[in-house]
Amino acid sequence: MAFRIYVDGRITDARDAMVPVLDRGFLYGDGVYEVTRTAGGRPVDLEPHLDRLARSADRIGLALPPRDAMIAAIDATLADAGNPESYLRVIVTRGAGEMGLDPALADAPRLVVIVRPLALPAPALYVDGSSLRLVSVKRNSPGALDPAIKSGNYLNNILGLAEARRAGAAEAVMCDDQGRVCEGSSSNVWCVRGGVVATPPLHVGLLPGITRWRLLQLARADGVAVEEVELYPADLHAADELFITSSIRGVLPISRLDDRSLPVGPVTTRLVALYERFLADQAGRVAT
Repeated sequence: MAFRIYVDGRITDARDAMVPVLDRGFLYGDGVYEVTRTAGGRPVDLEPHLDRLARSADRIGLALPPRDAMIAAIDATLADAGNPESYLRVIVTRGAGEMGLDPALADAPRLVVIVRPLALPAPALYVDGSSLRLVSVKRNSPGALDPAIKSGNYLNNILGLAEARRAGAAEAVMCDDQGRVCEGSSSNVWCVRGGVVATPPLHVGLLPGITRWRLLQLARADGVAVEEVELYPADLHAADELFITSSIRGVLPISRLDDRSLPVGPVTTRLVALYERFLADQAGRVAT
């Protein structure tokens, strides 16, 4: 079990990895990144993640290294770590250079790959559920810093999560200035009403989660009624079931929203199993 990091062509133990203090990712959060996990030792949905990385980079005018070079770095770092299953983070910053906000001051993009042993939520949470808190921190407006860009600028999310944690919840739910539900600090939010699964549409202003995208496909193929529709806090409070999705958590049931308890219902349980089967299938494909 190893925690290994690739920086500019060199793989080291995590405690020995270094980037320059003048790197714009450190100074300004000027960079983009992706996170996924492995199944059977291989990254889950790597191509969709790299596609989203490319879209994020394009939105901020950042030239990525060639995709084959990034995949080679990912493969090398995973192999060097040798974990049964891993957490994988791919970061591209704009690089170092003279201090100043002007992106033209950067010299060249910097690729960082982080691999550590996969740590999942406790198994009991997939049966008993986790907790959410609707927070006062508003999600970034798409007209300011678009949440569809997965950038290193995460202070908005950090403040939202900090408020939720102070209230004793595991994850935040953030709304926009119109009061519409957007997403969690690091997850997409879903509810079940009358057997129909609902999640906010992308135009509200949220990260187009890869697990969100995958679950929409899996659920519809399995005959589950799913809709992308604007939701408000009252909709979540009135929902029969709640759950969140993310690349590391997968499909995680919610049994408490603010001060309201609710059951982990049959639709959520079905979707948890559906996504677990998808991961098992991915691992099986690697094994064969």
